[in-house]
Amino acid sequence: MEKIPAVEQYTPPHFARDGKIHVRLTEGFFQNLRRLTSWPLLALFFGLVWIQYDGQALLLFSFAERKLILFGAFFSWYDLPLLTGLMIAGACLLFFMAVAWGRIWCGFACPQSIWTWLFIRIEDITEGRAGMRSRLEGKPMGRGLLLRRVTKHLLWMLFAIFTALTFTGYFIPIRELISAGVSLEMSGTVTGWLAIMAGLTYVNAGLVREKICLHACPYSRFQAVMFDKDTRTVSYDVARGEPRAKRHHADKHSGDCVDCSLCVQVCPVGIDIRDGLQAACIDCAACIDACNNVMEKLDLPTGLIRFASEAQLEQKPSPLMRPRLAGYGTVMIAAFCAVLYGFYNTNDLQVAIRRDRGPLFTQLGEHHICNSYIIKVEGFNPAESIVRVSLYDEGQYELSGPAEINLAENNAAWLSYRVCSQDVRSAISTLTFHFQGNQIFTAKETTFLAKPI
Repeated sequence: MEKIPAVEQYTPPHFARDGKIHVRLTEGFFQNLRRLTSWPLLALFFGLVWIQYDGQALLLFSFAERKLILFGAFFSWYDLPLLTGLMIAGACLLFFMAVAWGRIWCGFACPQSIWTWLFIRIEDITEGRAGMRSRLEGKPMGRGLLLRRVTKHLLWMLFAIFTALTFTGYFIPIRELISAGVSLEMSGTVTGWLAIMAGLTYVNAGLVREKICLHACPYSRFQAVMFDKDTRTVSYDVARGEPRAKRHHADKHSGDCVDCSLCVQVCPVGIDIRDGLQAACIDCAACIDACNNVMEKLDLPTGLIRFASEAQLEQKPSPLMRPRLAGYGTVMIAAFCAVLYGFYNTNDLQVAIRRDRGPLFTQLGEHHICNSYIIKVEGFNPAESIVRVSLYDEGQYELSGPAEINLAENNAAWLSYRVCSQDVRSAISTLTFHFQGNQIFTAKETTFLAKPI
C-alpha cells in the first residue's frame, strides 16, 4: 500500500524572533472542541487525587503498601502486568485514531499539548498578545516588561509545582504529602522528585514546547507509516487556494487564499500547513479556525483548510471504514477485552509457600513423616483482615502452625508451618493449602516428601 510521505520541513515563521514562536490565540469550533476535551481531563487529573471512597483513595499506586487502588478496586504489585496490557491496548487505540484522523490525540488530548496551551494562555495574559510579544522580543527590557515577564515565569512555576504535587499524589496519599510539606517533614527523596517533576513541567510546557512534538515525540516519526490516502488530517486545499493573492491584488485567476499567514501565526508548532503534510503537525486545528474566520469575513466558503484525506482533496472516493482501519479496530477491541478479563480475574490474596531450610523431611516413627514449610500471605484488600489456614485433606495430614493470620500484623511476613502424616502412600505426594478470608479464597499446592513405604 502506498504511504503518504511526511515532509521534514521546519522554517520559523516571519513573526518568530531568535527561533521562538509567539503563538497567536484564535477562536472557533475546533478550539471550543479542544477545550471541551482538555478541561474535563484537567479536572480529572487535579480532582481524582483528592477523592476518597470508604476511607481509601480512589486512585493510588502505593509503593509503601505495595498495592494499587483503581476506582475502589484493590490490586497487588503482582497485577502490574495488567497495567502494561492496558498501555498496549491504549497504544492500539492511538494507532486506530492515527489511521482514521491523524494526530488528533496530540492536538486535543495529549498532556504536552494541554499544558502548552495553558502556558501560552498565561503568557498571553501577562505579556500581551503574540504581535506585541514578537515586537518586544530582543529589545531592551524596561521595568514594565520585566515585571510582566517575572510574573509570567512565577505563574508558570506555580502551576508546574501544583502539577508535580498532584502527580506525586497518585503515589503518595495527597493529604499526607501536603501535610509533610507544610510541616517541613518531607523526605529528601520526595523533595527531589517534586523538584524534578516541576522542573520538567516548567521546561516542557513553557520553554521547549513545540520541540518536544518535533524532536522528542516518537509519534511524529512513525505517523507516515500510519497514514494512507484515506486518513482524515488537517489539510490545505491547494486546488481551491492557489495561486495565492492579497485581496486587493486578486483577479479571476486567483485562489481563495489571501496569504494572510494567520494559519501560520496560530500554529503552536510554527509550521505552514500550506506546504503540505509535515511531521511536526499535531492536528490541533487552530489553523482551520483561523482560516474559517477569514473566509467568513470575506464571504467565501469555509473549509479551505479542513480535516480531509488526500483522496478527498483529489475529489476521489475516500471511505472512512476500510480493511486497514477495521484491522486496527479488531486488535484494539481484542486488547481491551484481554485486559478487562485480566482485571476481572485478579486475586486480593497472594500466597507463597517454600520449604523451610533443613532436611527435606523428618521421620518421627516408622510411618510418621513431617515436612516443614514457611508461608507468606499478602492481602491487598483492607476489608480482609483475618485469613484462616487449613489443608485440603485434613484426615491424612496434620497441620501445625497459626490457624489464623492477622494481615494487619503479619501481612507479607514468613510464618513457619509443619505438616505431618502417618499414612504416607508415596515418596512424593501433592499437598493443598487452603486460605479463606471473609469473601476471598485461595488454594495453593506444594509437595509432601517422604520415604516410600
